[in-house]
Amino acid sequence: MSLSNEQITNIEQVLKDSLRNKFLHHKPEPASMPFHTRLLGKDRLALYSFIHSLNTNFGTTIFEPVGLVLAQQKFKQAWSQRVVGDKISSESQRVIQTIIDKLNTAETIPDKNKEIQAIREVCQKGVMVKVKPTRIDLMIQTKNNELFLFDIKTAKPNAGGFKEFKRTLLEWVAVILASNPTTKVNSFIAIPYNPYEPEKYNRWTMCGMLDLDNELKVASEFWDFLGGVDTYQNLLDCFERVGIELRNEIDTYFKRFSK
Repeated sequence: MSLSNEQITNIEQVLKDSLRNKFLHHKPEPASMPFHTRLLGKDRLALYSFIHSLNTNFGTTIFEPVGLVLAQQKFKQAWSQRVVGDKISSESQRVIQTIIDKLNTAETIPDKNKEIQAIREVCQKGVMVKVKPTRIDLMIQTKNNELFLFDIKTAKPNAGGFKEFKRTLLEWVAVILASNPTTKVNSFIAIPYNPYEPEKYNRWTMCGMLDLDNELKVASEFWDFLGGVDTYQNLLDCFERVGIELRNEIDTYFKRFSK
């Protein structure tokens, strides 16, 4: 299955708009770096600053809107930056903390299906507590009303953050189940590409906290889920075409820093 012409057009427009907006508003770091400048050149430092800034915002400015374009055609509904509620039961909070504590001490191993079931059993018990959960980067509803929630991360997330990643995924589930305990819901960390290719993604740092089969999608696992088989490769082709088309605009932008 390949992307439709409409999807390709929409995706490539997202890329063009994002890059041109960055050209328009990006300002290289003002800090003086005299040694770097004399060694590497002002234009190369400007390129480094631009790429660093682009990487920082890639998730919200490119990956999220591209994911939305893909999911809206394949699924019943899709949203980005979604807030699904602001209440969670006190018993759900207790269960989530217990899950994290046991994983942290290796008393148990991650099992998302069991964890969701444990939350479902107490999702409306105790006091309903007002919370402010993290926004869902990408939320999908299937034709059968099953929900898939994605937290899109950088290609090499900080290992020290996995405990909070896990908490976010479980809290999303608890908030949704608080309003409808029968909802079928799944929550994932999404890694848009594999920085270790052609080797497999280095997942060992996550395995103590995340259920790798049911809480993590990397590269083609993520994109092909959203758009169908071969979507990942089709996306790479879209990026390449846009890069070629905008080559002159890119070169012109960086020539400003060559003097």
